[in-house]
Amino acid sequence: MREIVLINITGEDRPGLTAAIAGVLAQGGVTVLDIGQAAVHGMLSFGLLVEIPGTDTAAGLLRGVQQVAHELDLQVRFTPVPDAEYRQWVERQDKGRYVVTLLSRKVSAEHLQRVSAVVARHGLNIDRIDRLSARMPLDSEQEALGKGCLEFAVSGDPADLEALRADFFEAAQALDVDIAFQQETVFRRNRRLAVFDMDSTLIEAEVIDELAKAAGVGEKVAAITERAMRGELDFRASFTERLALLKGLPEDVLAGIGASLRLTEGAETLFAELKRLGYKTAILSGGFSYFARQVQQKLGIDYVFANELEIVDGQLTGVAVEPIVDAQRKADLLRELAEREGLQLEQTIAVGDGANDLPMLALAGLGVAFRAKPLVRRSAKQAITTLGLDGVLYLLGYRDRESGR
Repeated sequence: MREIVLINITGEDRPGLTAAIAGVLAQGGVTVLDIGQAAVHGMLSFGLLVEIPGTDTAAGLLRGVQQVAHELDLQVRFTPVPDAEYRQWVERQDKGRYVVTLLSRKVSAEHLQRVSAVVARHGLNIDRIDRLSARMPLDSEQEALGKGCLEFAVSGDPADLEALRADFFEAAQALDVDIAFQQETVFRRNRRLAVFDMDSTLIEAEVIDELAKAAGVGEKVAAITERAMRGELDFRASFTERLALLKGLPEDVLAGIGASLRLTEGAETLFAELKRLGYKTAILSGGFSYFARQVQQKLGIDYVFANELEIVDGQLTGVAVEPIVDAQRKADLLRELAEREGLQLEQTIAVGDGANDLPMLALAGLGVAFRAKPLVRRSAKQAITTLGLDGVLYLLGYRDRESGR
C-alpha cells in the first residue's frame, strides 16, 4: 500500500544536497508529486511531496533521508499526507493563477504586510514569492535610485476582481509604491511588440510646452496641456488650440529644443533589453515626428507615428498635417502593427502617461500608465510611478540577473 509523505528540509545551502536526498529516495522507486526549493541569504528551504510505493519500505527510506540530512547538518521533518487531503490538493490546481508585482525603490516589511493582507482578504493564497531585483546595496546614495521588486505567485478565485484591484491601488497610494496585478497566462513572458507614447513617457518633457515657451505663450499652452493630460479636455480640440498659438515660430527653434530633451530614467535599459529579447518597438505619439525621429535614433525604435508640423517659409503655420495622432488613432495603430507583425493583441505592451493613451493601454495585453495623472493611473490596469521605464521588465517577470547588460 502506498504512502504519501511531505519532506521538509532546512539548513545551510550547499552543492550536492539535492542529489544526496534524491539518491536515497531513488533506491525505493519513489514518485515525486511536488517539489519546491529556495535559498535566502544562503539558507535553504527544500520541500518534497513524495509517493512511496509500499509502507514496508517507507520507514527504511525515511531513515535514510534522515541520516543524509544529519551528515549534511540539516534539519528534516516528515509529515504523512492522507489520500483524501492529497486529492483535494490536486483538485485545487484548477483555481485561477495570478501574479502580484510589488515595485519600490526599497522594499520594507510594511510593504510586504500590506500586499499579503490584501491577498488574504480576498481569499487568495500565496504560493511563491521571488525577488526579481538585484541584491540591494546599503549605501544611502545608491538607495535613492535603487530598484526593489518582489513577485508573488498567488492562486484562488477572488469574488470581486474590481474590489481587489481597488484595494491594491489604495495600498499603493498609501505606501508610495506600485502594485501590479495580472492573470498568469502563457503570454506574460512571451509578448513581442511594445508601443510607447513619447512626451513625458520616453522623454522628460511635453515638447509642445517647450515650443510654447519659445513662442512666448508657455503658461497658456502648459495649462491647456495639463487639462488635456488629466482627461478634462478632448485631445484633438486641445491640440488644435495649442498648436494655433505656435503660428509664426521659426523652424530653427526646433533643433535647439530637440538637443535639450532628456530620455526618461530607465529608457535606454528597457529598449536594449527589448531589442535583445526580439521585440518590435514603436512610438505612437500625439507629439511631433521631428522629435520622435530623434528619440527613435537614440533608442533604436522600429516604427514612429507622430504628428507632422506644417512649415511654410521657415515658420510653423500653427496646424499639423492630417491624420492627427489622437487617442483613437493610437489604438488603431497598435492593432495595425500587431496584425503586421503577425501577433495577437495579448502579445503587445503599451505604455503612456496621458488620458489620450487610455484606449491603447486598454487594448494591449499589458497596458502600463507610466508616471501618469491620477485619473489615468486609476483607469489603467497597471501603473509604474516609483521606478523608471525599465520597471516594465519586472511586469514581464524578468529578473535583473537575466539582463544582457
